[in-house]
Amino acid sequence: MVIILFDTQAKQNLYPLSQTKAIADLRFGIFTIKERWEAISGLPVYVYTENYLSALYEPIPQDEYLFIDASLKDEDTLRAQVLSLQTGQALYDVVGLIAGRNLNMMHDFSINDTESFFEDVSVTDTALRLQFPWQIFLWNEEQLRKDFLLLFARSSTQKISDTNKIIQPENIIIEEGAVVEHSIINASTGPVFIGKNVTIMEGTMLRGPIAICEGATVKMGSKMYGATTVAPYCTVGGEIKNSVLQSYSNKAHDGYLGNSVIGSYCNLGAGTSNSNVKNSGNEISMWHKASNANINVGKKCGTIMGDYSRTAINTSINSGTVIGICCNIFGEGLSPKIINDFSWGINDSSTYIFEKAVEHIDNWKKMKGQKLSSAEISVLKHIFERGTIS
Repeated sequence: MVIILFDTQAKQNLYPLSQTKAIADLRFGIFTIKERWEAISGLPVYVYTENYLSALYEPIPQDEYLFIDASLKDEDTLRAQVLSLQTGQALYDVVGLIAGRNLNMMHDFSINDTESFFEDVSVTDTALRLQFPWQIFLWNEEQLRKDFLLLFARSSTQKISDTNKIIQPENIIIEEGAVVEHSIINASTGPVFIGKNVTIMEGTMLRGPIAICEGATVKMGSKMYGATTVAPYCTVGGEIKNSVLQSYSNKAHDGYLGNSVIGSYCNLGAGTSNSNVKNSGNEISMWHKASNANINVGKKCGTIMGDYSRTAINTSINSGTVIGICCNIFGEGLSPKIINDFSWGINDSSTYIFEKAVEHIDNWKKMKGQKLSSAEISVLKHIFERGTIS
């Protein structure tokens, strides 16, 4: 049996984070959603998503399938129900299919018509799903604590160097190859996970819950508060609080990032800071593409930034800002609260020339030892031709 994580309407709800990847590839806590199901179930996990993204993922083999809504919140009781489903059984709620198990029906599967595939259907009202992109930082602390316990039961930790100042070392995992010297780590407020081959430079201050994932670098004198996740191969510095950076992104210099989610292969130029609180202390609203409405997100919210976007030095990002994919952000003053996909600057609403955008993304990927694939270019072309925010 294999697991298939399928995208639903939630994919549109999570703009801009889910434009260039399936929901299953979004990371919060320590793992991506796909990695978490692999770790918990021990089963191979595949991804079923929109046609324009399908070339990014492995073909799904012929097998028995356990279909699971990729946007489900990780809850122990629901997870146990899902993994205990037998052939022909399915679990639904008012939104639709939560999970179902069946044989060899991949070629007929459609998320809009699933009930005919399952003979024994149960209904629950306990499922929670990702509905908004800002839930990723709102749910991050809870998920970090759960993921840490999952790893703690299965993995060993390196000895912590005596050059560091540590509070509550039993709440710290440092994986093989990580280098941590002359830093302060306070795990009394939550667990701290430091992944394989991570470099924590001197003078860093970490206050859990925090995950610094494989191959990431934390630069000298960094100040990081929970609940923060730094995905694999990111480089971070300055001050970060309650934020999630997806893989291969940089916030390498001084400046503040708070209550935010940053996509993959993004770069925040030196001195870039975001506001996460209004001067008035009022509630912050954020534009939500799927409903084309401004939605109240609470008193603290920074920015949601799509993949491949970059800011110039000293960029000032407004509270509750949505930044699309492939943006080159520069210009005077506080940023607008909605920045279109493929924006070139913020003052004259110019559009990135597509060929230049691809060239520049490839340049950034090469800095991380990666290369822009033809499948990724096709995805970007599809989004570019589909148009920007109206």
